[in-house]
Amino acid sequence: MPNETQLIKSIMVSASGLRAQSERMRVIAENMANADSMPQAPGLDPYRRKTVSFKTVLDREQNVDLVKIKKTGFDRSDFSKVYDPGHPGADNDGYVLKPNVNTLVEAMDMREAQRSYEANVNALETARSMLMRTIGILNN
Repeated sequence: MPNETQLIKSIMVSASGLRAQSERMRVIAENMANADSMPQAPGLDPYRRKTVSFKTVLDREQNVDLVKIKKTGFDRSDFSKVYDPGHPGADNDGYVLKPNVNTLVEAMDMREAQRSYEANVNALETARSMLMRTIGILNN
């Protein structure tokens, strides 16, 4: 049976995973909300897809690796073009740049982030339950 320190460490790891996945879901939601955000003038870029990368950070006080956001960056893939000569952002040939957001990819990323979030919630609940049982045993 794990001791209290190990349970607290597992709670810390799960909580850091929850924070990281929550930020990832926020960025994915922003991408999806801006999937149709086209430029409003010729020569301007449309919305550029954002990305999130993670890193592990050692909490020296607890001697445990936590998940943190390394950076929120931008997807450098090319924009696509659509022919829409009446759009205010159309170039001289009538083409408008579209955001480099693929809503299907974003939906899959969101589902993956949700599953990871749920796994962290389950691990957190399990560790919490074990800690509460340990405290109950110690109080008896």
